[in-house]
Amino acid sequence: MQRLSTRKIGNEGENIACKFLVQNGYEIIARNWRTRTGEIDIIAQKCDIIVFVEVKAIAHCTFDMIEGKINQKKQERILKTSKRFLLNHREYNDKFVRFDVIFVDMDGVEPVYHIESAFLE
Repeated sequence: MQRLSTRKIGNEGENIACKFLVQNGYEIIARNWRTRTGEIDIIAQKCDIIVFVEVKAIAHCTFDMIEGKINQKKQERILKTSKRFLLNHREYNDKFVRFDVIFVDMDGVEPVYHIESAFLE
């Protein structure tokens, strides 16, 4: 089997995560939203909650190895970037905010593992 590049694995993981979110009642607002402070993979909304989602596509890895994949520095970048998004999109300022992580098993054993409120602001 041909090995995929890290970028292709990431893109495919984000596609799978978006499909999962939509199937579970989320509306996708943005993908790969970037500023100088960082990037947010997926921004979604469900009811009155804006969800900033970090996607980790993992090949050849078990889910007991996922702890620590989103370190403090990455969390801080996501927080800064989410604040910039909210400053630029004031229509979402009356919503609750949540930070989720979605792990996508690229081997397909357990395709999606969604951690809601993975870290706090």
